[in-house]
Amino acid sequence: MNRFASIALPAALAGALALAGIAVAQQHQGHGTTAASPGESAATTAYKAVNMKMHKDMDVAFTGDADADFVRSMIPHHQGAIDMAKVVIAHGKDPAILKLAAGVITEQEKEIAMMRDWLKKNGK
Repeated sequence: MNRFASIALPAALAGALALAGIAVAQQHQGHGTTAASPGESAATTAYKAVNMKMHKDMDVAFTGDADADFVRSMIPHHQGAIDMAKVVIAHGKDPAILKLAAGVITEQEKEIAMMRDWLKKNGK
């Protein structure tokens, strides 16, 4: 490797990493807020609140136990699906989607119960 390449390559890599960090920071601006934007529908405001809560609740401390970590993460994920289904039931119009949402609630509640039982049975 010539002298130029040995200097240019690390400099280019550092620049790319810095730009990636800026992009990630910009993507996460506004996380933690659910204030309605002007003209935002009640459904959108509700979805934002549900999404924020779900992501917060999914931020579990990982233990290295793949099974327990999966279950602990999936319970709030499933609860988020239930909460989103409730939003569409409250604000949606399409009968097929409303039926789908009702089914999501039923199935996700069953799976949450199964996962909580698994945690209890396995002392997690």
